[in-house]
Amino acid sequence: MAILDLISENCVKVPLIGTTKNEILRELLVQLQEAGKIDDLESIYAALLIREGQGSTGLGAGIAVPHTKTDAVKDLVLAVGISPMGVDFEALDGKPSKLFFLVLAPPEQSGMHLQVLSEIARISQSAALLRVLISSQTAGEVVEMFRE
Repeated sequence: MAILDLISENCVKVPLIGTTKNEILRELLVQLQEAGKIDDLESIYAALLIREGQGSTGLGAGIAVPHTKTDAVKDLVLAVGISPMGVDFEALDGKPSKLFFLVLAPPEQSGMHLQVLSEIARISQSAALLRVLISSQTAGEVVEMFRE
């Protein structure tokens, strides 16, 4: 399953307005809830906080990939958000994160979960693509970048 199969405009938030890691997590979850992709926001939020407590998902280079496996979703779910100002996500390089990929997977879909994380890691290798994504002004622009 490719990111293109998971991404839709109603699961993309541009710009994110949160200024802390927890605000960004909650904002992306609200986006998924409003898109009808999740129901139990609070249990997923708690699972994400536990996962973040095990080690930050701020990869560096302006990217963070908060993710968790949870029984609260039936299928793999992806939200994308962009914070033009950046947020301290405790990234490995100490720099603010601007591009967020929130990945939720049911426990029995570990393979697909890893496949999506791998694809995000591949995307993160392209500095040019990241610059374009981070400069996107609308959800439609973000989705279009993945279609190209």
